[in-house]
Amino acid sequence: MASIFETYVNMLLKEMNTENLKPIMSMDNASKMQHFNLIKKKKKIDSTKKIELNILTLLKGRYGMDVDVNFGLDASMSVDASKLQQSSLNIQFVRIPPQVWKDLQERKTLEKEPSFLTQCRKRRENLYVVTEILILTKKTTLHEIRHGNATAKCLKFTSTKLTLPKGTVMAYRRKQLVLSAKGWDFQYLQEKISNEMEALATYPKNLQDTLFQNILAMLGDRGALQNLIDMLENPSADLDGPGSIILNELRKHARDLSTPSEYHIICVLDVLMALSNTQRDLLATSIKMRILVQQRELVRSILEPHFMYTQSSPFTLPPDLLTPLGDEGVDITYGLLQECGLPMEPDSPASVWDAEVKGPLSVLYGAISLLQQLADP
Repeated sequence: MASIFETYVNMLLKEMNTENLKPIMSMDNASKMQHFNLIKKKKKIDSTKKIELNILTLLKGRYGMDVDVNFGLDASMSVDASKLQQSSLNIQFVRIPPQVWKDLQERKTLEKEPSFLTQCRKRRENLYVVTEILILTKKTTLHEIRHGNATAKCLKFTSTKLTLPKGTVMAYRRKQLVLSAKGWDFQYLQEKISNEMEALATYPKNLQDTLFQNILAMLGDRGALQNLIDMLENPSADLDGPGSIILNELRKHARDLSTPSEYHIICVLDVLMALSNTQRDLLATSIKMRILVQQRELVRSILEPHFMYTQSSPFTLPPDLLTPLGDEGVDITYGLLQECGLPMEPDSPASVWDAEVKGPLSVLYGAISLLQQLADP
């Protein structure tokens, strides 16, 4: 049964309906989560995301910890649910300014790599950096009332309350950490994606088909994707719709797979969740047009030669990669690139690389690659 803290966090994020916010699932992490924290996500299914060191400990030089407080959501938000009583949450986002990230990208790493980073590299574990946190702006008491067992004369209730201090972190946003130094370059990204594609390729064809068809059905529904991730990480109840079909098929094949199937499915879903709503809609159209292969090569043609660039650099998309897409396919692909932050003009193959687009383009490249693997196993 979910704790009162976890219940409130989940209902808060559902009411806010804000993209890419990750819930804090325990009070322990709520007190530890801060900007620049490194979070390690293990390959095995584990609901606890281990907080490692701070990213600043990897870099030479000293840095200020100034962050940008955005008061766009600082009004009191009441969580409306029958079992939650007398509670409201005053919250605000605290963000790291974009300029800070640009400065950090230009810094060099320490000559001696920390041991935990070396271990993550060897084990192919993903590391993420906390870029934004959602905090309480004042001390808050959470109330919860649950129905108990009924007797012949009355219905019993149990009441629980939890007091949270000001500054408690309720949720966060993250970015995957990719270090250019010591080999974490495009080839490292390609290796990670290829490993996931190879893992998916080991699935029975009917399982791959089921995954593909039902993930496609959920691409336009971010909530359904998140619900499936939650269920894979912490099985507690049954889902409806496409997510339920995927879960049932995974259970059928659980004994046939050499590694836990949930991990690789969660990797696919995590990548898709990192896309914008617009990108997921455009990819759904791309799948129906069967242009994922061409799009993958086009994105790679941008990423591979520019991956290590920290400065702006103009480039032109190769005509031989644009022509197979057709006019409609080019428009869709330009839309995907624009959502990554690349300036694209209709009827023009010219654009400008900026270090800020490396992360979103890497996510897009991974999403197209994994969807293509499922589409054509």
